[in-house]
Amino acid sequence: MNKEQKIQLVEELAQKFRDFPTFYLTDTGGLTVAEVYELRKLCYESGLEMTMVKNTLIEKALEQVEGDFSEVYGILKRPTSIFFTHTEKASEPAKVIQKFRKTSDKPILKAAVIETAVYLGDDQLKALTELKSKDQLIGEIVGLLQSPAKNVISALKSGGNTIAGLVKTLSERQEA
Repeated sequence: MNKEQKIQLVEELAQKFRDFPTFYLTDTGGLTVAEVYELRKLCYESGLEMTMVKNTLIEKALEQVEGDFSEVYGILKRPTSIFFTHTEKASEPAKVIQKFRKTSDKPILKAAVIETAVYLGDDQLKALTELKSKDQLIGEIVGLLQSPAKNVISALKSGGNTIAGLVKTLSERQEA
């Protein structure tokens, strides 16, 4: 690859980092061609994009993107694969990695960048699989906010029936 091709690749990669502010960096060194094929297949089925790029090119591309990625530069060693995803599916790469690791000890999570948050190390994988999407969090908050109102309405309805029954009983006693 000549210098001009490298410059073009870095620009394309930098644009990809801008388009996908959520990405995972993994160590895939030692995987066979067949294993990489299976990993790519899992990524495709999950709507992820996986690419392998030299670490120096990743670093140069990240330098062109707005944000502080200095924490990530230190882990750019050994072969690196990048999993790109949309922020709504931030936990999907972690789930794919976890699923793939049922048959292999790789890929190992080096880092995950979700918007501006950086998660370093393979020990973060479990926490990343449990991340909820923005829509799920909003739904939970709306549910929590609606819960007290539903309880009040329910109490008023049941209380209304009790009061109506009491009034009816009292009126029947007076008639008798």
